[in-house]
Amino acid sequence: MTSIDLNADLGEGFGRWRLTDDERLLSVVTSANVACGFHAGDAATMRRVCEQAAARGVRIGAQVSYRDLAGFGRRAMDVPPVELAAEVAYQIGALEVFARAAGARVAYVKPHGALYNRVVHDEEQAGAVIDGVLLADASLPVLGLPGSRLLELADKAGLPPVTEAFADRAYTEQGTLVPRGRDGAVVTDPEAVVARSLGLARAGEVTSHAGTRVAVRARSLCLHGDTPGAVELARRVRDRLEESGVRVEAFV
Repeated sequence: MTSIDLNADLGEGFGRWRLTDDERLLSVVTSANVACGFHAGDAATMRRVCEQAAARGVRIGAQVSYRDLAGFGRRAMDVPPVELAAEVAYQIGALEVFARAAGARVAYVKPHGALYNRVVHDEEQAGAVIDGVLLADASLPVLGLPGSRLLELADKAGLPPVTEAFADRAYTEQGTLVPRGRDGAVVTDPEAVVARSLGLARAGEVTSHAGTRVAVRARSLCLHGDTPGAVELARRVRDRLEESGVRVEAFV
């Protein structure tokens, strides 16, 4: 039976501001990418999400980012590799405290936003992320785009590389994500998102922004939690996957 993990970005709030419906999304996804305070999230939010995830058996992942609260981690930044490695390790360590207190552990690492896109091609920044993961825990899987420098370097370093696809993001013909600033970069039609999810899970392919079929072999499928109607859409995707014979389960 074909199986796939469903992940979502959670804990994306700060203080009194909340962006994602964490509790309801945790009833659908199998892995939670928890913001670690650099693009969103704070200590109380991290603790709450870890407790809720652990109670539901959802795997906890550290979603590491450039230090960019004002830009939600989506602005391009140039951070020296030594500094970036330390900041990645710092974020993982902070989340690990709350994961352990909840009776769980940080199970994997995933970059966020501008850092995620940067490490697809930038070997220096990708290497810094890997160095940071190794500093925190040399056994952690790394979640990223298929064919990225990040996953290539993770594999070389002995960290399990885990490929990821996006049901609600447009793809280029090269299999990378269309930049958010371009029209159509985010897929908003629910039926299209569901159809793309099925294609990615069952056939390992998706229709690119240009209309061509692109191979995207992924073990995990990301559903963004900050889009309108995210919970209902996530539930719809999971239901359709399971109805079609796809087993939804965590990759770790």
